[in-house]
Amino acid sequence: MKITTFNPQIITKDAAAIVQLFEELGFEKRHDQEGIGELNVEGIRMKDANGFYLDVSQPDLPLQRDVVTIRMNVDDFDEAYQLLLSYGFKNYYADRNNETPTSKSALMIAPSGFSINLVQHIRK
Repeated sequence: MKITTFNPQIITKDAAAIVQLFEELGFEKRHDQEGIGELNVEGIRMKDANGFYLDVSQPDLPLQRDVVTIRMNVDDFDEAYQLLLSYGFKNYYADRNNETPTSKSALMIAPSGFSINLVQHIRK
C-alpha cells in the first residue's frame, strides 16, 4: 500500500464559514465537488502559496461539532482499511463506506480518538 496524499481535513456542517476563514489565511479553492457518494458530501480542496493543502468536507450528516481529521489517500483502500482495523480503529459509518464510481472512503477513528479519513481514488 502506498500513501498518495496526506493532509489535514475539516468535516463540518458549515463549509462556507471554514472556507472563508482559510481564504483570509491565504488559502485558495482548488476545486469544489458536490453530491459525493451516499453521504452527499460537498468536498472542497484548498491550497496556500507554500503548497500546504487543506480539505473541507460537508456531509449530509447531523454533526454536533466540526471534526478535524487527517485525509490519507492510498492506492489500496482494502489493505489500508484492514491495517487500521488491526490497530483498533473503528469505522465511523459502522460497516459502510462512502463510495462513488471514482472513489471509496471511510472515516476511521483510533482507540485514542484521533481520526483518519481513508480515501482511494479509483482510476479506470
